[in-house]
Amino acid sequence: MMTDVLEPVLLRSFVAVAQTLSFTRAAERLGVRQGTVSQHVRKLEQAVDRTLFTRDTHTVALTADGEAMVEFATTILDAGDRALAHFRSVQVHGRLRMGLSEDLVVTRLTTILGGFRRRYPGVDLVLTVGLSEALESALDTGDLDLIFAKRSPGRPRGTTVWRDRFVWVSAPGFRLDGGPVPLIAYPRPSLSRASAIAALEGAGMQWRMACTSSSLSGLRAAALAGLGVVAHAETLVPDGLVPVAGLPDLDAFDFTLQTSRRSASPAADAMARAILDSAATLRSGT
Repeated sequence: MMTDVLEPVLLRSFVAVAQTLSFTRAAERLGVRQGTVSQHVRKLEQAVDRTLFTRDTHTVALTADGEAMVEFATTILDAGDRALAHFRSVQVHGRLRMGLSEDLVVTRLTTILGGFRRRYPGVDLVLTVGLSEALESALDTGDLDLIFAKRSPGRPRGTTVWRDRFVWVSAPGFRLDGGPVPLIAYPRPSLSRASAIAALEGAGMQWRMACTSSSLSGLRAAALAGLGVVAHAETLVPDGLVPVAGLPDLDAFDFTLQTSRRSASPAADAMARAILDSAATLRSGT
């Protein structure tokens, strides 16, 4: 039988699993034991008398009821956070220097940033948009307080927002002609560029650089013009571009939140919570 109240602690554990599709990564994000997350999910499933996840030894997936619960849970948690933010906003102030991966600027992140500014008017938000590796360097030198970006291989720190992978995309109707693969990519250093080149060379395929652009709009324009293929995050494929078959598989990676060890602040913590609670919306871009 359904209980009268859906406890926020249960909903937060559920949402963390729904976003990461992993009880282990959800526990790491929340800073609790995996058994605690599993217990919270079981209690929530008992409360609504529905199975929210299907799981085996290797995979976790949302059921149809689980998909519906994501929307309800995020709405409930967001309402609670907005209420707390309203009464605590006077305590959160100062300057927040935030770095964003170029891939993320076309999602609903703008809506979240706007909401953050309304909730925390005392925070002076300064944004830097760039390649993930450059943002990580700025974080390490103390020039940024928080970054939301792809995590470089071998970089252990950071909170995973969601797991993604690169896919090949180009304009509808684009066809490879049998010659060197025309590649459209960000300049060095770039995770997507490195993944594309490593995959092609690992498969023994020749390639040529057809276009280099430091902006996503430049990559998209070149791809729509039929100049070549782009390695891009699967969940954030730009409008108008479609998958390209016949090329080797690309790497998986994580979009993560990373905070500076030199300048931790309540403003950075508040922004991180806002992004984590809205990860499903960011991922879909709807």
